[in-house]
Amino acid sequence: MQINGTLHGNARTYLTHLFGQGLDDQRYVVERYLSDYEGQIRPWRPGKGSKGGRKQARKVMSLRAVQRLRPERHEVIVCTGVNLTDSGMQMWGSYAAGIFVDARRR
Repeated sequence: MQINGTLHGNARTYLTHLFGQGLDDQRYVVERYLSDYEGQIRPWRPGKGSKGGRKQARKVMSLRAVQRLRPERHEVIVCTGVNLTDSGMQMWGSYAAGIFVDARRR
């Protein structure tokens, strides 16, 4: 999550998945998603005050900025290469990945 121009994430535990050639490009399209308690993953939408408000703004970031990203606990970040579109990285926050989910069985 970007706050005041800096990248922040409060998740200390998260899952990283590299696909294709991994982080082998110099620029990446970054998309953010949120998971809910039912296991559904939905696109992250900016606040109601932002222009448009319905679509997620795709961001193009440098390799260095992508390497500093950290997901929130309920967030999934997908970074896809601009030139190598079949390569990139996914980062899953601890709750989104199900790492600390309490499975109560009856």
